[in-house]
Amino acid sequence: MSTTGRTPAQSRIVLSQVMEIGDANLANNVHGGVIMKLVDTAAGIAAVKHCGGRVVTASMDEMSFIEPVFLGEVVTLYAQANDVGRTSIEVGVRVMAENARTGETRHVSSAYLVFVALDADGNPRPVPPLLPESEEEHRRMEEAKIRRQHRLARKEAILARRAAEAGRATDAARAGGV
Repeated sequence: MSTTGRTPAQSRIVLSQVMEIGDANLANNVHGGVIMKLVDTAAGIAAVKHCGGRVVTASMDEMSFIEPVFLGEVVTLYAQANDVGRTSIEVGVRVMAENARTGETRHVSSAYLVFVALDADGNPRPVPPLLPESEEEHRRMEEAKIRRQHRLARKEAILARRAAEAGRATDAARAGGV
């Protein structure tokens, strides 16, 4: 593992695959789960390229399905690191579908995933800093920080609610003489 900073471009990957009959859902479009698996794969490769080691998916923060993908289309995924924490990496993925006969391409999905880097024992380990170079990379980093703040606030709110619920259950048990 390198502790030297890396640019988003150093994590960038492109993954393409033709959508076949085994990828179809009941509506004869490509199943959303197939697209999600490809997104996780592409994002995971970008995360490994950034940190130079093993990673695990911690969350899929957001995924939007904009348009359906049809059988026979070529799906191309573009992924790169947007921001890093101490042991985590946010990767953005853009999914395009292309009709190979006509050349028409469409943006069909976008997603943000968070990965945690692991050491040889499976414990979280530090990741290299991210060194954005362009205005777009700086914008992506700032937006990723906003998403991280929202994830942490949501987690805190859920834990606070659970703690309050546990406190109410304990109070009820005491009141009932249990």
